[in-house]
Amino acid sequence: MPICQLNLFPGETTVIWLSIDVPSEQTPGQYEGEIIISASKAEAESTNQSLSKLEKHQLYRELRDCVDTVEPLEGKPLEEVVERVKSATSSLRRVLLSPLFSDFFSDNGPIDMMEEDAFSSLSIRLKISLTVWDFVLPATPSVPAVIGISDTVIEDRFGVEHGSNEWFELLDQHFKWLLQYRISPYFCRWGNGMRVLTYTSPWPADHPKSDEYFSDPRLAAYAVPNGPIVPCGDIAKDYLRREVEILRTKKHWRKAYFYLWDEPLNIEQYTSLRRMASDIHAYAPDARILTTYYCGPSDAPLATNNFEAFLKVPAFLRPHTQIYCTSEWVIGNREDLAKDIIAEIQTENGEEWWTYVCLGPGDPHPNWHLGMRGTQHRAVMWRVWKEGGTGFLYWGANCYEKATVPSAEIKFRRGLPPGDGVLFYPGQVFSSSQQPVASLRLERLLSGLQDIEYLKLYASRYGRDESLNLLEKTGMYLGPERYTSEHRPIDVMRGEVYRTCQS
Repeated sequence: MPICQLNLFPGETTVIWLSIDVPSEQTPGQYEGEIIISASKAEAESTNQSLSKLEKHQLYRELRDCVDTVEPLEGKPLEEVVERVKSATSSLRRVLLSPLFSDFFSDNGPIDMMEEDAFSSLSIRLKISLTVWDFVLPATPSVPAVIGISDTVIEDRFGVEHGSNEWFELLDQHFKWLLQYRISPYFCRWGNGMRVLTYTSPWPADHPKSDEYFSDPRLAAYAVPNGPIVPCGDIAKDYLRREVEILRTKKHWRKAYFYLWDEPLNIEQYTSLRRMASDIHAYAPDARILTTYYCGPSDAPLATNNFEAFLKVPAFLRPHTQIYCTSEWVIGNREDLAKDIIAEIQTENGEEWWTYVCLGPGDPHPNWHLGMRGTQHRAVMWRVWKEGGTGFLYWGANCYEKATVPSAEIKFRRGLPPGDGVLFYPGQVFSSSQQPVASLRLERLLSGLQDIEYLKLYASRYGRDESLNLLEKTGMYLGPERYTSEHRPIDVMRGEVYRTCQS
């Protein structure tokens, strides 16, 4: 395990989250380990002498980033100037927190601490026991979790031009980093009336990087754009035809889907969606169109009440949609309504039912808002399994308020529940790291997706009904308002799967 350093002022506290990745080739067995957390007051002179080249480079990069942030201020709008100064201040504060300057901490004023705190070298030893079982979770997730990454947020925050080399590098970094969380990322940019351009690879279909992306076994599904991502001189239909002709010859074509419109609300939007889908099906009759919705067209009711109108959307959209992706908010605490929805889906013709969360549902239902309990975050995927969905969509993982420097403070968008649309943060906000930083909610999403693989394994041996019985018998998940708040039932479920399914 790598040695890492946390710098804190006396009296400050921090939280540490430890993730352990077990390689698929790891020998099964019981493993014991220890994590040592030591607190010590570094001596400035010795620290300066022993500062490694890497540490010096990190310090240099922090200071250089500060200069790069504040140098181009002339002529900038006042709002951006304030943001850049705040970002530079935050970076300088991190530098001042380094052990190199520890002797001068108290120069900022009196510090409320006991005398021995300044000289203590306390160590905390945490014992870790890890059981590696003799089965391996599949590399390809059984239930695709497709999650949006705003390319405009990346462009604004990192100051890169759409289509530039730096832009491609940043998108590539985000894609590869997110794959480790068993999710299938797609990049997106919003248009008028909730029209959305979505794509998993920023490169054309004939580019080697696209084939690399789409062939990766960790990717369960990928979004295909219905028009050029980067201006190339082609009209949209020519671009679409060429992309589809190439992709249909590939084995990974079965992973492909088109996500064209988010939550259509009226006849005009539904008509536009159907027209776009028709253009795609003209070139690829087997293409899968994904549509998110929570209601039928408001200006042409499909039934006498809202839920009945909602149920009739598949018949209204058919054959222009193959993946019907509905909001969990519609179901509320009535799990029985999921059966009514599934009854309208023609699975025998390749249609699927997926779900999504956006804004709602709120507490106590599973979602990824800040302030919700850990099992409440994890239960988002338990709910998918119990209700019978075959995929899941989340609208955004990096949708912060606009910023123009990577290290700018993260602000959640106004009008949204705290944390909604945000699952990771730019590493530059916290340190000189260039890698994104996962939220606890993203870690719990990963755990929930892994739980599904356990349940899928159990269902393959004993049937889906028995996997649902296992969820209830362990007390892990009974419904959107009845699930465990403790971790033990999860361990019991996983242990039972191992005990009964081990080869």
